[in-house]
Amino acid sequence: MEEPIQFLQFILCMFLFNWNSFACGSDVDELNDRNEFKIEGKVFVAAKDKEWTLNSRVLVDGGEYLGFVRSDGTFVVHGVPSGSYIVEIANPNVLFEALRVDITSKGKMRARRVNFLQPNQVKAVSYPLEFRERGKPNYFHKREQWRITDFLFNPMEMQNQMNALNSRPNVPDASEILSSFFGGGAQQKKAVKAKPLSVNKRK
Repeated sequence: MEEPIQFLQFILCMFLFNWNSFACGSDVDELNDRNEFKIEGKVFVAAKDKEWTLNSRVLVDGGEYLGFVRSDGTFVVHGVPSGSYIVEIANPNVLFEALRVDITSKGKMRARRVNFLQPNQVKAVSYPLEFRERGKPNYFHKREQWRITDFLFNPMEMQNQMNALNSRPNVPDASEILSSFFGGGAQQKKAVKAKPLSVNKRK
């Protein structure tokens, strides 16, 4: 009885092994059937030194596919299947305009500008891609300085200050303060003593 059982176990193991091999072979065939292509281009900058290439990266769809810039400015991103992709050049010191590349199932390339506001508007550009320097990134903003005109020309601030001044009985009127400020100082009014009334005494 043990020999037939062992024989059946052997047959079952062989069947499962062949089935796994067939499934793996199908996955490999599917991977081979999926065509992969490459995206090519060149980057142009005004800098004469080549150190900028070491800090530059080619990002396809935000880094899903990655490429590097050669010393002559050219680049190639391999292993990209058919589809529509946004290609960017990432560099901490130089700004570049992003471009979109459409790849057909047969490997035909079409490049165009990226337009997030009007995606249906197509403006084609040449292929291989060409990226040119657009400027320098500004990581710091100059601190704004406070000026007296910011206070004077702000109607809300003026109204609040005038209300605050008028609410105090011992504080001069806001209009007098402003007129004295622009007029170079209000002239002090001289106090006039009231003359006593003369009373006729009866004799």
